[in-house]
Amino acid sequence: LLKPEEKSYELADILPAVFNAQYPEKFPDEATELVFCAKTIYKLRDFFRKELKENNLSELYENIEKPLTTILAELEETGIYADRKHLAQKSQEVGGIIKELEEKIYGFAGGEFKINSTKQLAEVLFETLKLKPKKKTKTGYSTDAEVLTALKDEHPIADALLNYRMWTKLKSTYLDGIESLIDERTGRIHTTFHQTVTATGRLSSSEPNLQNIPIRTEEGRAVRALFEPGAGYDAILSADYSQIELRVLAHMSGDENFIRAFKTGVDVHTATAAEVFGVPAESVTDTLRRRAKAVNFGIVYGISDFGLAKDLGISRKEAAKYIETYFNKYPAVKKFLDDTVKNARQDGFVKTIFGRRRALPALMSQNFNQRSMAERMAMNTPIQGTAADIIKIAMKRAYDGLKAAKLKSRMILQVHDELVLEVTTEEIPAVTKILQEAMEKAVDFAVPLLVDINTGKNWAEAK
Repeated sequence: LLKPEEKSYELADILPAVFNAQYPEKFPDEATELVFCAKTIYKLRDFFRKELKENNLSELYENIEKPLTTILAELEETGIYADRKHLAQKSQEVGGIIKELEEKIYGFAGGEFKINSTKQLAEVLFETLKLKPKKKTKTGYSTDAEVLTALKDEHPIADALLNYRMWTKLKSTYLDGIESLIDERTGRIHTTFHQTVTATGRLSSSEPNLQNIPIRTEEGRAVRALFEPGAGYDAILSADYSQIELRVLAHMSGDENFIRAFKTGVDVHTATAAEVFGVPAESVTDTLRRRAKAVNFGIVYGISDFGLAKDLGISRKEAAKYIETYFNKYPAVKKFLDDTVKNARQDGFVKTIFGRRRALPALMSQNFNQRSMAERMAMNTPIQGTAADIIKIAMKRAYDGLKAAKLKSRMILQVHDELVLEVTTEEIPAVTKILQEAMEKAVDFAVPLLVDINTGKNWAEAK
């Protein structure tokens, strides 16, 4: 909490920083080393307690982070079930898709080559097919996703290559990767949660990393479908905060128009589209809503006209106009973001509603790109960090609620704004009620927090 941007919190790193002492290079035996560690940690306790208090972080530590350690330990211990048979079937199915895509790519290229070799692929694209290179690297022309996306309109090979990469990554990372992670003793997968990896306060996980499964894509659904209820349970239940970061932004900025959109229960992207494009809500088309959605989420991440233009495939001038109109309609949002950056420059850090801090020294950098990136982080961290704090509070409330009700159903995962549970059919109404109460009332905000709760025979269906 005191230094969220650090990558490691080993005693060997902490000792010199706190006590100006070195961690001994050698110990006569393991017992001596363990005693040394225990004594040192005990000494550090008072120092850190004092530091937490001085930085107004004691409550965040005592009420949010510390209780979470027990819950995460239990989630890791419980694990999540994945059916080996389904994994093998899916792996075979995806193998077939990859084979078809390979043939397609060879057909376009006029012969076989190593698809995963950047050098050979660049030759096929820019020499054989005479496509126009988009950007250069130290070793030659780039064939990254950005380049292939830009080439999609010029040749069908680009789309085939993007799909090929998507499915091969899915197969190696999840289908083949997850098989090896199934615990022989429990028959379940036990991911590891990390409380101290991200600087914004979000949790992360590894082996497998469940936090970066794409949400709205076919391969994301394919991965989620692999996770099922284990023996003695009937369904997977997903409880997902609806647009929590935008709700946090509405509350923190106090913007009346933005707050009204959430309070009246209209779709916030439709409401934004109506405001920004000056049309009645009922006349908002899918395209306008999609554009408003990109602006809404872009604002949260401190997007530039250049970034928005790229996302929407429009001119930079048009994108700048959208952003300008947006800020005219939601002036308090603009003021909040500007003030956040200004205060961060003065204080050297930003913080969430619950006092979580993040230092941003690059705000004073002479380098334009580094400074711009730090400004975007300054805008986004208080919003993303507050949302992360809220889901942690909600997790504790949900966990306590399920235990108090002596239910068999149990929490098995937390992924960003979503809690995933393994439930029995008869307990679904009780679990739904507990989760709604725990998540929607986690904090008292100027806008309501809403939760979408769904069940299914696997995680994809529940999501």
